[in-house]
Amino acid sequence: MTATTSTPTRSKIVWRWRVVDIVVAAVIGVAGGVVYWAWGLIYDVPSTALGLVLPGTQPLPSGVWLIAGVLAALIIRKPGAAVFAELIAASVETLVGAKWGPIDLVYGLVQGLGAELIFAVFLYASWRLVVALLAGALAGIGGAIIDLVVYYPGYPPAFSLVYLISFAVSGALLGGLLSWLIARAVAATGALDRFASGRAATRV
Repeated sequence: MTATTSTPTRSKIVWRWRVVDIVVAAVIGVAGGVVYWAWGLIYDVPSTALGLVLPGTQPLPSGVWLIAGVLAALIIRKPGAAVFAELIAASVETLVGAKWGPIDLVYGLVQGLGAELIFAVFLYASWRLVVALLAGALAGIGGAIIDLVVYYPGYPPAFSLVYLISFAVSGALLGGLLSWLIARAVAATGALDRFASGRAATRV
């Protein structure tokens, strides 16, 4: 009798985007941009209050601005999805009238790249919650670095450290966890059956 063994194969990275991938990622980006703009209208209230309680915690509500990139990556599961969606969201936010102006495009690029890097490290093969949390956290660190350079130059190192940690935590929870929950909820409706993310959800 001969025993047969099977060796698990690593799924290959799918680089080619379908039309439906582009459309859905763009829709996520546009919707994200509107949400980002609306969030910008009220953001200063909780951010300022947090900063008064503990300087450096101002960015704890900032993770909302990371949702589009992480969510698009979790749904599309193709290289570039996070950057693509974040750039569209930032562009829409700017066009609608974000008070920060064109610098939002820089945020979109850096934050999208932060999330993208984590998914790339996992070879676009793992879409677990922990990966989404890490993607949101690194995207948040990218946003924090821009904030510290542009808006808080010369602040004490302790402030900068608290700021980085706060943005990373916000990114993990709001950008990562919330995006992961949204992706699962949408997949459960059957709306993502044309995507690997939707088919994977139906097998759970």
